[in-house]
Amino acid sequence: MTDRMPALYLSHGAPPLADDEVWTAELAAWSADLPTPKAVLVVSAHWESAPLTVGATADGVPLTYDFGGFEQRYYEVTYAAPGAPQLAQDVAKLVAAPGRPVYQDPDRGLDHGAYVPLVEMFPEADVPVLQVSMPTLDPKELFELGRTLAPLRDDGVLIIGSGFTTHNLREALWNETSGAAPEWGREFDHWAQEAVESGDVDAVLNFLDVAPAGHRAHPRTEHFAPLFVTLGASADQGIDAHTTIDGFWYGLSKRSFQFA
Repeated sequence: MTDRMPALYLSHGAPPLADDEVWTAELAAWSADLPTPKAVLVVSAHWESAPLTVGATADGVPLTYDFGGFEQRYYEVTYAAPGAPQLAQDVAKLVAAPGRPVYQDPDRGLDHGAYVPLVEMFPEADVPVLQVSMPTLDPKELFELGRTLAPLRDDGVLIIGSGFTTHNLREALWNETSGAAPEWGREFDHWAQEAVESGDVDAVLNFLDVAPAGHRAHPRTEHFAPLFVTLGASADQGIDAHTTIDGFWYGLSKRSFQFA
């Protein structure tokens, strides 16, 4: 284990990601290059709840199948990663303050923003996992949340923000499997790479005002928001980010970043 774990922002796909041999191989190769974490802390685009809420910490809590209209086999996926009660306590100690409580939801298992990529990255399900909610979509507040959680990296915790670099389902190319993408998606993807890898935090936090096709790439911002947490968790030693996965899936950008 290194002195400090990296932090990740990944595009997590939907349940059919498991059928994509290219993307699953990319996720597996990525995790193989990571130091082994003591635990994983996930902030997913699919759980918004205020105040910040800690998910299940006990072993054996069922997954949250937070999607509809898919084949039955996607609702039969399991991922029995150990719970992380100590990490939940550590999160509460860092985050809780007067007027800023931390709630608990012991019955909420991992949603697909968490388990879909983790099945590919840590298939043995032998690393404890904790999911916490996004208490807001405000970029600056999520950035500060990431700064608050940053010390966990020094304790061997892998912080993952799980979203999607572009997420406009109305304009997804559902019949396209060749990696094609609309021009607006390519423009936003290119901007995101340059802004994140250059460490331009202000630009990323204000992406709706400065990014090309920002509103089109994210009609609602919940899938870009986990990136703000990851940025915050990396900011104290300067942003040092690089792309680990790129390309497009049904026209949506699957660009993912690792922060040293």
